[in-house]
Amino acid sequence: MTSAIPEVRVEVRPRSPFALPRHGGLDGLTRVRGGVVHRLVHIDGCPVVVRVAPTAPDRVLFGGASADRSAGFEAIARVRRALGVDLDCSDFYQRFRFDPLIGRAVRRFPGLRVFGRPDPFEALAWAICEQLIESERAAEIQRSLVFRLGRRCQVSGLRDSPAAHVLAAQAPALFESFGLSGLRSITLLRTAREVASGRVDLYGSSGEERGWHRLRAIPGIGSWTVQKLALEGQGRMDQIPAGDLAYVKLVGRILGGGDPRARATEEEVQEFFAPYAPWAGLAGAYALRSSKATVSHLALVSAAASSSSVA
Repeated sequence: MTSAIPEVRVEVRPRSPFALPRHGGLDGLTRVRGGVVHRLVHIDGCPVVVRVAPTAPDRVLFGGASADRSAGFEAIARVRRALGVDLDCSDFYQRFRFDPLIGRAVRRFPGLRVFGRPDPFEALAWAICEQLIESERAAEIQRSLVFRLGRRCQVSGLRDSPAAHVLAAQAPALFESFGLSGLRSITLLRTAREVASGRVDLYGSSGEERGWHRLRAIPGIGSWTVQKLALEGQGRMDQIPAGDLAYVKLVGRILGGGDPRARATEEEVQEFFAPYAPWAGLAGAYALRSSKATVSHLALVSAAASSSSVA
């Protein structure tokens, strides 16, 4: 890891099996080159280029290039949390390595993580962009926000998402021009203003749940958006975005006896993943990696159980 500006480094030994992502996200903020993860992070306005690379089977090296050493270390801490490198998943593996749904995936992919975002506001803003639309279309909107309002590092060429105070100063019409609906444009603006003013605390100093409660008071912010923030922006593995279409379809198919048209309710998804507490978010990621054969088998078991109870 080299850079034209000073770089601080931290070598980490993951507490559980861990694997870095092999691809960057659709929004273009995270890049993976030659197995090295690159991400631009801002700490109180100070840019930090963070690079992450495996140095041994059980070692991961983080580098933070910045003119401010303290900002470099803080940026590394945020990326560490986003990647989940410090999670101790031993209890999860012990409990669920032979689980009927996720056990095979747990054994096959022991280093799987829910890769989050270094800034909780980014996770929240992106969740608003993703409400009720396809991921590819949401990514187009996110890339437009980054290109027009985001921050760019002249040295690395990397970009960072827009800060809350920047989005708060815009008009909803600008967001609409990027493809965001009128109602969601207003929701994004109101949310950015609440965060920029400090009325909504995303960073835990006054309690994460209190921040979630204040967010729910904003029209257009529902449980799914808050759960996405919690899981991907705050590292809360006990949260799962239960209204996500992928989970609605997966659980619906299992509970519906294999019917590909079946859809579960948000409450049914929550109830389905309740036995995985406090790892519902990670269990959900593994569930989406489970084979079609496993899901089909569970669907048949569920259908048989349902027929037996009716009889």
